[in-house]
Amino acid sequence: MTIKDTAEAWEIRATETPFTGNKTSVRTDDVVMPDGSVVRRDYQVHPGSVAVLALDADDRVLLIKQYRHPVRHKLWEIPAGLLDVPGENPLHAAQRELYEEAHVKAEDWRVLTDVYTTPGGCDESVRIFLARGLSEAEGERFEVEDEESDMEHARVPVDELVRGVLAGELHNNCLVVGVLSLVAARGGDGLDALRPAEAPWPARPFES
Repeated sequence: MTIKDTAEAWEIRATETPFTGNKTSVRTDDVVMPDGSVVRRDYQVHPGSVAVLALDADDRVLLIKQYRHPVRHKLWEIPAGLLDVPGENPLHAAQRELYEEAHVKAEDWRVLTDVYTTPGGCDESVRIFLARGLSEAEGERFEVEDEESDMEHARVPVDELVRGVLAGELHNNCLVVGVLSLVAARGGDGLDALRPAEAPWPARPFES
């Protein structure tokens, strides 16, 4: 048996969009089950996201701390953002987010991992990049607003982050997945064996 996710689309008898928001919407599908019955499934339609695990020369990860209203917490996170433009190259989006949220640029980019964040209720897919060779970005800092105006910044050693994840002190999914994927990659074939930055992404096809 090959352990690999496979694309598949079950028949939809009817669909509607009862709510449309600024960036996402809610869709209701009547889906045909294997036994022929039809069940209703509600889920959030999401444009997709990118996140950046930026690793500096001292083996520290660049973090931001931001208020997240749905969970009523300020969470330590890695820079991330929406794929606002359909078909947008995710690498370009990741580079933009690293600049806007941390005013940092990177020389070496690779794909760390791709994940569906909550596939039982949302179609969001996130590509998490590993960025190395960090330096201060040129030009003026991006003007932040709303929750981003209250962000904190830090650079934290990888080992400290692993401890925090396993202790239940850090909860942001991109941070958790990114840090543990980094450690797993180091223990496997090494970081240079990771996929190139513009590797295909079937969940969110893009143009180079």
